[in-house]
Amino acid sequence: MSDSPRVSIQRCFSRLTDPRRRKVVYPLVNVVTIAICAVLCGADDFVAIAAFGRTKQKWLSRFLDLSAGIPSHDRFNAILGAIKVDEFQQCLLEFITAIHEVTNGQVVAIDGKTLRRSYDRATSKSAIHMVSAWASANHISLGQVVVDEKSNEITAIPKLLQMLELSGCLVTIDAMGCQVEIARAIVDAKADYVLAVKNNQPTLAQGVDAFFVANTDDDFARVEARFHTTNDKGHGRQEHREYVICPAPEGLPDRTRWPKLAAIGMVLVWALRDGVVHEECRYYILSKYLSAKRFAQAVRDHWSIENRLHWQLDVTFQEVGTAG
Repeated sequence: MSDSPRVSIQRCFSRLTDPRRRKVVYPLVNVVTIAICAVLCGADDFVAIAAFGRTKQKWLSRFLDLSAGIPSHDRFNAILGAIKVDEFQQCLLEFITAIHEVTNGQVVAIDGKTLRRSYDRATSKSAIHMVSAWASANHISLGQVVVDEKSNEITAIPKLLQMLELSGCLVTIDAMGCQVEIARAIVDAKADYVLAVKNNQPTLAQGVDAFFVANTDDDFARVEARFHTTNDKGHGRQEHREYVICPAPEGLPDRTRWPKLAAIGMVLVWALRDGVVHEECRYYILSKYLSAKRFAQAVRDHWSIENRLHWQLDVTFQEVGTAG
């Protein structure tokens, strides 16, 4: 992160290789800076990027040498289309990190999304599946990785974790990411995890389920537990949620495999929608014994990647997809 209150795009993108071999008319930093600013302001194609540059030329000239003018939309297309994608991603991540101080202890939600419009019928190329990291408190995407069509989220998530500065954060992932290697990568990054548990980890899931079933009848009188309850109304629905978090029991099956495992959690949901009652029970493992309120916040914040990041991809960038 930058120690300065001002962040320089030129510094963050200094390692980006200029793909041009002939005499350069427009400095690469100009092309990148104008493109980033334009996209942040709503530009969604190269024509709009070039138009933004011309409209804001006077303002941009305060920071850039625009003696050669603003590139045409075709020039933006050619230059940006030729740069190395991996290099640009790393530079962009450095820029985002520099302008965004990750709040200590905030929830970083990791989730996948398939972009349906990316399916190529002509070549039968599979649709693109992305794994994204979302800083819930600051409402910013910290990074994305494309899942290889011959792989899955389990292999993509560690790559994404390696890109991020997660020290002090609370990382939440759905059941697909409930893997020992992923938990270890989070702990190695000096962060904590809240991982949803389902039958892809059958021994662990059965052990957590057995613990909560055995202790629910007497309201957890025999074990230490923390509780939190929420009630929500709106959009024709009512929801009652009960959150319970307990220290991980010593005899929990599979416990020794999970690095820094400290607690297990349960969420009971009763939802009234259109006159029909829906019930759901979800289980989690955690590397930190949180307060019940903090546990509830982590679970709810994970859903913000659906409500905010995926919504922006669908609506703003017109990527019709499904959450993974």
